Amino acid sequence: MPDAASRLTTLLEQLLETPLPVRVRAWDGSEAGPPGTPTLVVRNRRALRRLLFKPGELGLARAWVAGDLTVEGDLYTALALMSGLVWERGEDARGLGALLRDPAARAAVRGLVKLAGPPLPPAPPPEEVRRPGHLHTRRTDRRAISHHYDVGNDFYGLVLGPSMVYSCAYWPAPEPDATLEQAQHDKLELISRKLALKPGQRLLDVGCGWGSMAIHAAREHGVSVVGVTLSQEQAVYARKRVADEGLTDKVEIRVQDYRDVTDGPYDAISSIGMAEHVGAARYLEYASDLHALLKPGGRLLNHQIGRRPQRDESAYRVDEFIDAYVFPDGELAPVGTTVTQLERAGFEVRDVESIREHYALTLRRWVANLEADWDRAVRLTSPGRARVWRLYMAASALAFERNRIGVNQVLAVKTPESGASGMPLRARTWGAPDA
Repeated sequence: MPDAASRLTTLLEQLLETPLPVRVRAWDGSEAGPPGTPTLVVRNRRALRRLLFKPGELGLARAWVAGDLTVEGDLYTALALMSGLVWERGEDARGLGALLRDPAARAAVRGLVKLAGPPLPPAPPPEEVRRPGHLHTRRTDRRAISHHYDVGNDFYGLVLGPSMVYSCAYWPAPEPDATLEQAQHDKLELISRKLALKPGQRLLDVGCGWGSMAIHAAREHGVSVVGVTLSQEQAVYARKRVADEGLTDKVEIRVQDYRDVTDGPYDAISSIGMAEHVGAARYLEYASDLHALLKPGGRLLNHQIGRRPQRDESAYRVDEFIDAYVFPDGELAPVGTTVTQLERAGFEVRDVESIREHYALTLRRWVANLEADWDRAVRLTSPGRARVWRLYMAASALAFERNRIGVNQVLAVKTPESGASGMPLRARTWGAPDA
């Protein structure tokens, strides 16, 4: 009888109608597939049952998070080789119903069922989100934010490094030789310059995270800052950082929904990596609320991940793995949609800058941090949660590199009726605030 790896490889290639691009090692120690490639290690039959009961990305994710499936060799190479089978098959990929009408495909599925053993669906890993209710209410948003951010400040410190900035860094030099910490400082400074922050102004930092932007703006530019977050753990950490910097008279950190901020007007608003949580149905409300909180002539810097537009936008679906394990209820929109919604809310959009490649560099630095201190990361969270982060960050780095997703800084102004935007004639110089 053929060994498990050969049987599994044959059946999968029959089902997928294409050779597997990676080597496979099965639970019996047998191996099959092309040599010299990363090895997909199927540790037990339960991994097959997960794939059979939930075909596609979510089944693979459950097997990975549970530790039933892993990769030996370079993870980026493995993901790149497998992307054509899982993420990039596009409209040519057959649906499950059409697939099972094919006698050869049905035979392959029967073979996989036999190989997998008793057909009992394994329970999802405990790291998977289970959430009833409507999307993007205050309650569900708090729960979603808590799932992602309240996993321990020490764990985030391990991954993000001393800067504690959880968004795309920025390397202004042609070659990205600067440290991650310097690149994060340069990103915060770029945002400060775009907002033209000056001493005495008020800045609202929406989704303030661990306080890095608030501290930078107060320390380097003399502004007073209100930072809001829905994460209790972030707020505790940020307040301590503010106190340690001696900036309690300049920075206030609140656990507050941006929809409940009523103490405007502000001179400027920064929203860095937060708008992805808002959702399409709420985005105009988000933009309108921020517009109302600005004084006339005030500026908004919206730093947001975007996706490629689809020919049929109604067909857009949130990535199953990301939704179930990483950013519950998160939604991505094309940058054009974001600009349109900001304009509908009354903003004048003055600049859009894509820094897509910078996020790929950032993510690879975060993955390196995680892998370098893996045992401690597992102790700080759980084996499953550490696997989630490794997979999502590595896959996201490839997605940015391949232009499947991007990240954009959109600078918008609450231009008064007079039309005096207060913007320089050549905005991209981003000179010093008093220039």
